[in-house]
Order: sequence, then C-alpha cells, then structure tokens
Amino acid sequence: MKTIEYAKIVCDELTRTLTAIPSEEAENLAEEIFHAKKIFVAGAGRSGFMMKAFAMRLMHMGFDSHVIGETTTPNAEKGDILLVGSGSGETSSLVSIAKKAKSMGITIGLVTIFKDSSIGELANVVVEIPAPTPKVKTETGFKSIQPMGSLFEQSLLLCLDSVILRLMEKQDKNSDTMFTKHANLE
Repeated sequence: MKTIEYAKIVCDELTRTLTAIPSEEAENLAEEIFHAKKIFVAGAGRSGFMMKAFAMRLMHMGFDSHVIGETTTPNAEKGDILLVGSGSGETSSLVSIAKKAKSMGITIGLVTIFKDSSIGELANVVVEIPAPTPKVKTETGFKSIQPMGSLFEQSLLLCLDSVILRLMEKQDKNSDTMFTKHANLE
C-alpha cells in the first residue's frame, strides 16, 4: 500500500472515532473550561504532547492555562480545573495528580478511552474517545491499522481542537485575535 493510501485510511479512522464521541460530554468539558479560573493540563507520553498543544491554544485565547510539571506552573485552587488526557485512565503518575486535585476540591476533567478508570471515577466530567489501546485488554469495538495508541492520541488532539473552536465561538474570538498572543521572541 502507498503512503497516501494509508493516510486516507487514517483519516477514515479519525472520522469514525471522532463522530462517535458523545456530543454532550464535549459540551460539558467546554463549559467547565470556560468557567474555570485556571486550567491545568496533564498527560504522559504522546498524550502529554497533545495536552501541551491544548494548553498553548488556551493561552492564545487568553485563558490562564498551565502544564503540570513545568517550572512556571502556579498553585492550583478551588475554582480551577485539572484536565487529564489518558487513554487508559490508569497511568500511575496521573492518578496521583488527580487524587491530589480531588482532595483540594479542584474540578477534574478526563479525556480517555475508559470512563470507568481510576481517573474516571475521580473526574467531574469525562469525554470518552472510543479508540483501541494496547495498554488495556478491553474491547472498544474500534480497530485501527495504526500502531499502539496513535488513533487515541490523534483523536485527543482533534477533540481538544474542537473544544477550542467552541470556546472561540463562546468568546467571539478568531484566529487573528488569538495570534496577538502568539510567541514573538522566536
């Protein structure tokens, strides 16, 4: 098979997966983010990169967003939200962070394959992405030609980019207004 033929299959997988996400879950997440004082994001591995990309877009919109573990991350307080991206919802370091946030009364959002995971049980709002994962041997009903967790990670990014579009609509912002916050010391 040629490279572009693979790309078409990947796009079809993404369409199938993203359109299976319950709309009300994504809307609930957008609402929680919209009303939060500060937004903290966390993820591990490639999912962590997707969460960092989301934090950057939130910053471009003027939200007070931070990546857990960075040296400039401030303290979290009641009224803030912790958003975790984790396919399994069981990554031990992320479970620990979520437990700490819960004990502090911080709202927890989770984007995951498994809403009944350890983090899912702690979360106030969960967005379930029906993608396969090799980490948890539970059938999701979805197959992928892609390796490992690629379909989840791509879907995570696109789902969160869609949340950004919804937040842009709610704030009456566009790409031009957001670009004023783009890094300029590069």
